[in-house]
Amino acid sequence: MFFPQYRARRMRSSETIRKMVRETTLSPDDFIYPLFVAHGKGVKKEISSMPGNFQQSVDNIVRDAKETFALGIPAVLLFGIPAAKDSRGSEAYADDGIVQQAVRAIKDAVPDILVVTDVCLCEYTDHGHCGIVENGEIQNDPTVELLCKEALSHARSGADIVAPSDMMDGRVGAIREALDDSGYSGTPIMSYAVKYASSFYGPFREAAESTPAYGDRRSHQMDPANAREALREAELDIDEGADIIMVKPALPYLDIICRLRENTDHPIAAYNVSGEFSMIKAAERLGWMDGRRAMMESLIGIKRAGADIIITYFAKEAAEILSK
Repeated sequence: MFFPQYRARRMRSSETIRKMVRETTLSPDDFIYPLFVAHGKGVKKEISSMPGNFQQSVDNIVRDAKETFALGIPAVLLFGIPAAKDSRGSEAYADDGIVQQAVRAIKDAVPDILVVTDVCLCEYTDHGHCGIVENGEIQNDPTVELLCKEALSHARSGADIVAPSDMMDGRVGAIREALDDSGYSGTPIMSYAVKYASSFYGPFREAAESTPAYGDRRSHQMDPANAREALREAELDIDEGADIIMVKPALPYLDIICRLRENTDHPIAAYNVSGEFSMIKAAERLGWMDGRRAMMESLIGIKRAGADIIITYFAKEAAEILSK
């Protein structure tokens, strides 16, 4: 019987050897942990479609940020749930808005953690859309003006990175100019450069209370069928001053992450979104899947595709595994 000279199984024969030749590795340093902050005190309301994730008041958000940083995770991403909503999303850019309060409290309590803030209006508008709506259409340029105000209010509160997620045209350049003109030239922009109109956002919309009252977001978020457009969107945002570009969602768009990695040296973030998280958790609860292994396999796949940063609801759970 003929045996090949090269036996691939030799390099798989023990965990020690597998670790030694492993091509892609995960670290808690790779993660950003999303958090949902709400008004009140002592609030910790579990999100039914996202087990282990909560809407939390500022006091509990601070505790969560401390735990996150203690696990070696360097950053959190804040989403706000306002006390009241209106057609212009006024709390998004109010100095006493809920995200602004949370930023100040976290930076006071955990000064070395990076606080990233989502810059969008959908959580704050009474219609649930990402910008100003006139005659049923989202108005690009008036929305960009409000996004600049929101980004500035976050920077003034102490945010380390602002992350526009709205997908309005030209908003990265406008925010960069607004930050620079106001003395925040050192504040990076992590742009949701490639954000698809995805069904995988469903659980998030429960968490952030941001389901559109009518219509959908296909007029500004990308068509899932398009890949070349992703390269154009990323190039535009880089040209406008984005410091980090993001792909969202992650798992259905690993090919996009890979293409971007081949075409740019910019840091790439990938958002392992709520639907990706909830699918694994649901299958685990039903006994259909080993949830921990599926989680780690998903995260390593995102990293292997070319992501430098992974925004994930699994961050704390994965960091605990990686620390052992």
